[in-house]
Amino acid sequence: MTTGKQEPGKLAELFDHTPEIHSVHRIGWLRAAVLGANDGLVSTASLIVGVAAAASDKGNILLAGAAGLVAGAMSMAAGEYVSVSSQADTERADLEREKWELENHPEYELNELADSFIDRGVDKETALEVARQMTEHDALDAHAKEELGISAATSARPLQAALTSALTFCAGAIAPLAVVTLTPHEYLMTTIPATSLLFLAILGALGARAGNAPIGRAMLRVTFWGSIAMAITAGVGTVFGHVI
Repeated sequence: MTTGKQEPGKLAELFDHTPEIHSVHRIGWLRAAVLGANDGLVSTASLIVGVAAAASDKGNILLAGAAGLVAGAMSMAAGEYVSVSSQADTERADLEREKWELENHPEYELNELADSFIDRGVDKETALEVARQMTEHDALDAHAKEELGISAATSARPLQAALTSALTFCAGAIAPLAVVTLTPHEYLMTTIPATSLLFLAILGALGARAGNAPIGRAMLRVTFWGSIAMAITAGVGTVFGHVI
């Protein structure tokens, strides 16, 4: 008769054959990559649609799109570097403060670490023992993860974020520019939005796949907001085209 419980050895053997796959280590570059590619595609496509709606010739449309690519990539790189650097500065400041507290109030910090385990359901004696062992191994790392939520997988990397955003922005912006070069001027107002929404759907699917997230939801999200952006820009371009 079985009790429904697995023996420790059997349980370990079971998990040896079913390794866990997580994507949290991809958060930093994946966020920057999705943001960059999405922004490059949407902003360049919207710019092209807006300029085309103002009845500009194909040369001006390509010039505007190319300028938008360069300016947008540089802006993304600078913006990502500055914003993520601010996050990194905050993390360093918190770690320095935690290091000082560990050196000057070790007993208080030990109890604080133990309390974090108690709050999650661990009994006091076990929590204190775990806290002591973690403190002996690497006190700062233990407090960084448990108290501050800072880990190697999620820590800020400004240069990585800046380069990733700039490169993926260019990749996203090239798609609508390529469509402009291959499409007659009179069909741009329909071809650019249609192909851009297709590219956005593919981008959403790839981003979701890389992060092991629901693909359908990601595709719907990026195509919805992309269509809104292009519709508004086309409307503005049409209005200014008639005024000018």
